[in-house]
Amino acid sequence: MTRRAEQPAPLSRRGPRPLLLHLSLAWMKSSASIAASPSWSSAWPGLRPPTAAEPELADLFAAVAKSDAALISGIAAYRAHPYQRELADPPVCWSESETRLLDYGGDGPAILFVPSLINRAYILDLMPEASFMRWLAARNAHPYLLDWGWPGEIERKFTLTDYIAGRLERALAAIPGPVILAGYCMGGLLALAAALRDPRKLRGLALLATPWDFQAADAAQAKRLAETLPLLEPMMTLSGTLPIDALQTLFTMIDPFGVGDKYRDFANQDKASARAQRFVAMEDWLADGVPLAAPVARETLGGWYGANSPAAGAWRVAGLAIDPSRLAMPCFCAAPARDRLVPPESVRPLAAAIPNATYIEPHAGHIGMIAGTHAQEALWEPFKAWADGL
Repeated sequence: MTRRAEQPAPLSRRGPRPLLLHLSLAWMKSSASIAASPSWSSAWPGLRPPTAAEPELADLFAAVAKSDAALISGIAAYRAHPYQRELADPPVCWSESETRLLDYGGDGPAILFVPSLINRAYILDLMPEASFMRWLAARNAHPYLLDWGWPGEIERKFTLTDYIAGRLERALAAIPGPVILAGYCMGGLLALAAALRDPRKLRGLALLATPWDFQAADAAQAKRLAETLPLLEPMMTLSGTLPIDALQTLFTMIDPFGVGDKYRDFANQDKASARAQRFVAMEDWLADGVPLAAPVARETLGGWYGANSPAAGAWRVAGLAIDPSRLAMPCFCAAPARDRLVPPESVRPLAAAIPNATYIEPHAGHIGMIAGTHAQEALWEPFKAWADGL
């Protein structure tokens, strides 16, 4: 595909993005640890280092220095890692402007996977040993992947209705039916709306780490995200999108120290191991984000997070109320138990509202459930068993 000027160049690692924010948070965490020490109150006025007579403070400084050094070491090791994704895309069977429908082939029922609008679709086809798409294609299924692409001039004016009632429905029409529709994260909400709008071609619906009650886990935090909209308006007005680093900053508000913790862990890993390579592949994918069309950013931040419109019964697409209790088809819902971005508390009300839902809560994280070391046991096999039973 054509590379946009604002995209990272090949082999140019910018992660973790935005780097300055994550380094600043690490410094704040270290400073807070020192300031909270009972021994620090006497040392603070002179900003002096601890003495031999202050062993507890000396131990604290050593622990903080070790933690900060591990973070820098982990980031440096990630940026120097030789891994590069080299998987070739499968054939494109339909396209419209920036959007492509990738056909992974295989025998068996057609399954259309719908990813989020703000991350690359290839998390579902990350690497040979971590590809949900290729695993399914080799096991009597025919998966398709909707790659939304980069928001160009047309897409920057899109609303959620344009994506769902337009692009998604036309992509679905390009696949011989019947089809199982599967959405991941934000893509699950788009798939749910499409299934309610026209269920005639669908055999079933799968919702993978799909949020519904945006305020179930932490209402105050969800409202704080919505309150950032006025601050984001100048950059959205200028570019027509919510830029990648702004999106990453919002995600960081949900889990401020998570990035630092995982890079400290990476510092201690064997960099030649399969685990380390998969970590680098996932981090490359996270850093390779996609801007969000400004109208969609306003709908999701203000409506989904601020007003909790899906759970409140107020979310509409092309005038249709998105009410999961109206789903008449079999549905599969998976909520990773260790998901911080879409906590299970957000997903459970959705599964409970669907009349014919199979619900699982695997011990995995948001990305790990899809492409992690244990993804096959956590999600791939339960999903395949459900699909085979339709």
